[in-house]
This record gives sequence, structure tokens and C-alpha cells, in this order.
Amino acid sequence: MKLKEKITELNNGKTVKEILKTNFNISNRLIIKLKKYNQIFCNNIPCYVNHMVKTDDIVSIEINFSEEENDNIIPIKKDISILYEDESLIILNKPANTPTHPSILHYSDTISNYLKYYFNSKNIFIPIRPINRLDKDTSGIILFAKNSFIQEALIKQMKNHTFKKEYICIINGILKGKNGTIDLPIARKNNSIIERCVNENGQKAITHYTVLQEFKKYSLVNVILETGRTHQIRVHFSYLHHPLIGDDIYGDKSNLLKRQALHCSKISFIHPIIKKEITIICNIPEDMKSLLK
Repeated sequence: MKLKEKITELNNGKTVKEILKTNFNISNRLIIKLKKYNQIFCNNIPCYVNHMVKTDDIVSIEINFSEEENDNIIPIKKDISILYEDESLIILNKPANTPTHPSILHYSDTISNYLKYYFNSKNIFIPIRPINRLDKDTSGIILFAKNSFIQEALIKQMKNHTFKKEYICIINGILKGKNGTIDLPIARKNNSIIERCVNENGQKAITHYTVLQEFKKYSLVNVILETGRTHQIRVHFSYLHHPLIGDDIYGDKSNLLKRQALHCSKISFIHPIIKKEITIICNIPEDMKSLLK
């Protein structure tokens, strides 16, 4: 992927490094990498970062690191549901009971393994870079960056809350308010690798919710995350004594659903290249649809 910009009078006399940091919004870490691979140019000629630019110069970078593939993820052939793809990123609909990334217990049955095979089949040899991770039993939208520039840009949007994530969940019981905000800090639970809990010494966690539909014993709820803590939605609703249906960690197992009733249904972000808002919507899967029926 190539990025370029024409120097205006306002930037006349600045160094290439200043242009990369301010105009391209590139981190020091990525600048070092671009230098290593000689992928910084002025008027199509390789240049040093301390080179001073003049009006009408063209500064460009080539984000293509030939030795970049080193994540050791095994490519496994399996169909993936692609919601959006371009040169910069790919967005998938992750099914439930599928981890995002390999681990000791799930070395070759993750969405990353399947994406690796897809990339290889297209002669795309790059690391797997998930931007928003989903729990194994959470379904829905998951986004992967195709290079480190896109990865950094999207992670920065997450930190400044311009990357929006919405979820649909089904909880036990009826909430008192039809909409509200849960602002409770979350920390790792003592003596547990997996579990989290509400703890005054934890990280700030904010969950906005709107009740979409109520049943006799359950509620369908839309959730917007302002922060992205591990298990945030599950922990917050459990703390309110309304755990998600099927959540056997923060609630109870259910004969209605074999996993927690949680689905990432919508994301919105500013595309780092075209600078326009991208919104992706993904309907809830069949197991949750059947439960609502």
C-alpha cells in the first residue's frame, strides 16, 4: 500500500519526519520500520527522514514489509463470511464457538487460522492483526488490519472513542429503566486468569444500553461500548443481577442457548485511507433468532 502527499507552502522547510508524523499520522515505531526497509521517498527517490521538503514536493511511503509474516498461525481451510474487504482491511462475521486467535487449547480452529488460509489463497502473506477481539462464544463483527499503519490508526480510534461498537444481547429479567449507562470499573478477579469483576480499583468501564424488547422473563438489549474491557458487557449486566442468557461464567447455563447470548451487530469508524466513515451491520445469527421466536 502506498501513501503520498503533496507539500504545501505551509509545510515548506519541514523535515520528512515531521511530515510523516503530522500529515500521515505515523508513529515513531512505524517510522523506524519504514527506514529499515527504505520505504520513505521524496519525489519517488528514497530519502532520509531529516531531509527538508520544499513546496510541491511529493512525500510518499510504501507499506510493504517482505519479511513481515512471522505470526506462526497455521492456515486452515474453512469458509469465512466476509462483510467488507479492501486493500487496507477485512471485516468478517465470526460465528459463535470460534476463538479469535490461537491459544494452547485452540491452536488450529480459530477465525485467524481460517483467515490465514484465505490470505494465502490470494497470495497475501501478512500477519493476522485483529483490531476488535471477540470472546469464543460471542458472534458477530470482527475487523482485521492488513498492515501496521492501518492497525495503528484503528487502535488509536479505539483509544479516543471514535471507533464505535454495538452489541445485541439477551439478558435474564426485566431492567428497571428502558435505557441507561453502567459506569463501573472492571478488574481481573483474584485467583482467576479468565474472570473479571466490578472493582473500585479496576479500569474505567462504561456501557450504554437500550431495551429493544421485553418478554416475560427476558429482555433484548442493544449495547454501545464506550470502553472495551474484557468481558465488559457480561460483567456489567451480571453485576446488575441480569446476566446474559447462557453465560455460564457470570450467570448460569441455559437450556435455551448453548452460549452467552451476545452478538457484535454494528461497528463504525473512520477509514484511515479514504477518511470517510464506514459502518458495518451484521444481523444476529440463527441461534439467537430462534431464541427470540
